[in-house]
Amino acid sequence: MKIKSAIAGSLPKPHWLAESEQLWAPWRLEGEELREAKNDAMTIAVANQLRAGIDVIGDGEQSRQHFVTTFVENQSGIDFKNKKTMRIRDRYDALVPVVVDQIHRERSVFVEDAKFLRTLTDKTLKFTLPGPMTIIDTLFDQHYGSREKLAFAFAEILNAEAKELVAAGIDIIQFDEPAFNVFFDDVHNWGVAALERAAAGLSSKTAVHICYGYGIEANIKWKNTLGDEWRQYEKIFPMLAQSSIDQVSLECQNSKVPMELIEILRGKEIMVGAIDVASNTVESAEDVAKVLREALKYVDAENLLACTNCGMVPLARDVANGKLQALAAGTALINKELGL
Repeated sequence: MKIKSAIAGSLPKPHWLAESEQLWAPWRLEGEELREAKNDAMTIAVANQLRAGIDVIGDGEQSRQHFVTTFVENQSGIDFKNKKTMRIRDRYDALVPVVVDQIHRERSVFVEDAKFLRTLTDKTLKFTLPGPMTIIDTLFDQHYGSREKLAFAFAEILNAEAKELVAAGIDIIQFDEPAFNVFFDDVHNWGVAALERAAAGLSSKTAVHICYGYGIEANIKWKNTLGDEWRQYEKIFPMLAQSSIDQVSLECQNSKVPMELIEILRGKEIMVGAIDVASNTVESAEDVAKVLREALKYVDAENLLACTNCGMVPLARDVANGKLQALAAGTALINKELGL
């Protein structure tokens, strides 16, 4: 079985859908035109992945303004008009919606996107959802009175959403939990349990994406404070190793994460970030292959996937497409070396 390549989640949006290279960029269209434009953008995102030679295909999150916000704004019990300021991931302040009542999911948010995605390719499909801890780190709670209770409320909702996505043809459900790299006590006390509740009973593979964030200024500045070695994963990998989650991702290209930390996860499938999303420099195939060779010291080839460090929505489209091609080419190089 060959090593496969995959994107972490997002890809740049076409300029006619939303402003390029921006998070939370407002839509340029509305109504039926917007729906069609989102599908068109997804079609392009899939085509770019297929053209590059990516193996595990995603929707590029083309129908979402933000990986957390778009999911949250479709749940009841949250006030989006009277926002309050709170600290996000202990890194920066932001105006966020307020939880004012019990969270309730009235309908699926992404199932129609998943159904359309399934029509675009017969390859393995991955669909991303925000994880419970990362969701609650973007909300001001005035109802539950407990981060843990709010996280488990969202875990139930995420589980219902994920089951509909799997029924629509999705092969891998990935929960994005960058907050796992910040709130280590919460991860230990209830974070992994909430993640497992979100993934409970799924017939698909399950994954968790834990990274150091998009290549935006706030994240880059934060990473500059982390020292010569980024060992945050060391605090959470032992619990994830014992969890029911099938795949775990980590950031490796141009990062200071000690690769040997992968050894803690022996037996899990590992998505190794071999593309730097905080740089406009397009990696070479050899750049990607070098990261994968190092990772193979600590993970068996059959459990290795080549991935991007994080989402690429803030990048220019030509840069992102170049990085997709490099990811696939570097993966192919390693497969050739291994005779796979």
